[in-house]
Amino acid sequence: MAQTTGISAFRNSVPLSARVRFALLALLVAAVATAWFTNRLLTNRFTEATQNRAELRLALYSGNLVSELRRNAIVPQLLARDPALIGALNSEDFSQSSQRLISFVDEIGAASLVLLDREGRTVAATDRNRLGETHRGSGFFVDALRSNTTVFSVQEREAGGFSFAYSRRLESQGHPAGVIVVEVDLAKFERAWAGISDAVLVTDSEGTIILATEPRWRGLPVETALERQPADGAIERAIRATADWTQQEADAYLQGEAVMRIDGRIPFRGWTLTTFTTYANVRERVNAVLALELMGFAILAALAFYTLSRKTAVRMALFQRESADLRVLNARLQREIAERERVQENLAVAEQSLAQSSKLAALGEMSAAVSHELNQPLAAMKTYLAGARLLLSRNRPEESLAAFHRIDDLIERMGAITRQLKSYARKGQESFSPVDMADALASSMSMMEPQLKSRRVKIQKILPDAPVRVMGDRMRIEQVLVNLLRNALDATKSVGDPQVEIILAAGETATLSVRDNGHGIEDLDALFEPFYTTKQPGDGVGLGLAISSGIVSELGGRLTARNGEDGGAVFEMQLPVLNETIEAAE
Repeated sequence: MAQTTGISAFRNSVPLSARVRFALLALLVAAVATAWFTNRLLTNRFTEATQNRAELRLALYSGNLVSELRRNAIVPQLLARDPALIGALNSEDFSQSSQRLISFVDEIGAASLVLLDREGRTVAATDRNRLGETHRGSGFFVDALRSNTTVFSVQEREAGGFSFAYSRRLESQGHPAGVIVVEVDLAKFERAWAGISDAVLVTDSEGTIILATEPRWRGLPVETALERQPADGAIERAIRATADWTQQEADAYLQGEAVMRIDGRIPFRGWTLTTFTTYANVRERVNAVLALELMGFAILAALAFYTLSRKTAVRMALFQRESADLRVLNARLQREIAERERVQENLAVAEQSLAQSSKLAALGEMSAAVSHELNQPLAAMKTYLAGARLLLSRNRPEESLAAFHRIDDLIERMGAITRQLKSYARKGQESFSPVDMADALASSMSMMEPQLKSRRVKIQKILPDAPVRVMGDRMRIEQVLVNLLRNALDATKSVGDPQVEIILAAGETATLSVRDNGHGIEDLDALFEPFYTTKQPGDGVGLGLAISSGIVSELGGRLTARNGEDGGAVFEMQLPVLNETIEAAE
């Protein structure tokens, strides 16, 4: 009897052991298949998330740079009106000027302040070692004396790197007395970027690196800088890539290592910000999830053994709590990423809305003149139709065919008017392209043709024989030209013989001048400030010139205004000329 019981127990134990081994084998196969599928899915997802975070950081870096530049841009305008500095230039007594600048620099947050006399000599500075320096031939001095607005300049230092400065002319009784120079401290961003794992660089409109986490890169094109990167440089320290089975196809390779390259345009003088991000974070996150999955399969294995032994109950509970915490953290991270993506999208929409609203307001003002322009061909079409109907009733189809040809010409004319307005209403491009200034001027004048006819304004155009091309956004350039033409028409409303002169010239820059014979400009200093207007309430809110000035600045140029010698106002738009070298680089 005892022998029979032992044999029965032995028979029952054999199938149980086989079932356990089969379950373990099935669990192993499921773990391998799940890990393979998860690796492919999450590698793509985490790579996209890493790219989104890199783009968000790029937007934040770009915003910080633009904020610093705009914050310092207003300083020269304020210091140019300081009576103490103007008095020191007139009396040539600079004993207190340097101390006054030193008292300003900490409050402003600029790198340094320098006061130059009309000969370009440094007469006061926050760094007293610079007193006596001569900058007569420097760009920031020469451009500031020629312009009545704040001028931005970039100069390469002899010791390496670049200096960035805003300069503005100081006037005394309408004559130039000197120049105030505010140097912007952009090197602090390089120092801040040096503490992150990404490599960051900023290039100007010509593709030259002016800011970078690696000092060796400054002054070089991007491709040349990457080729000259030493083995122990910043980018090599930033990406200690380990080639494993979660490796992704890279956007770029540097010293044989894979990196993710993100380029973004800075809305300032055509600058570009580029970041290089390592894939190590993606691999770590994928490996972490894979570890969690393996942990989950381990828990399943523990549950299988739990039927045989209850010694792993505490460990399984611990694994479950850790898994729940990781899921909560993952969900929180996903919410933060989604929120930052929404903020980035809203910011991009807000930047374009103001300029587009000004353009649509201009279209609204054009509507009455366009309606009158369309009514004339409509009335003529009605007459031609009546004549054609009469000719057909008299069995004269050949003569009625001529009337239909005239109707077809009128339809083409109406279509050209509506197509021009539809083209002007579109938003600008995201990237720059070559623009022929003469074509842009012709398109703008075509849109303004109804107003010009109704006002009977005499237009005189002086254009060069050779094409004048710039790199920019044609829609936005046309918006600036329409604003300048509208202002010229408004300025000549009270003139008996209204005249507008348009001159296009090409030299170091492409210069387009719009001159009118109105009453001129009373307050030149406040002309480009937002919401400044001399029009009657309801005729304008004072945003046209402010928006136009911002558009020209983003294209790397400047918009200036002055009163003409024979009366009237003169507006000049200067943009960098697109030569063959720059066009080939683009």
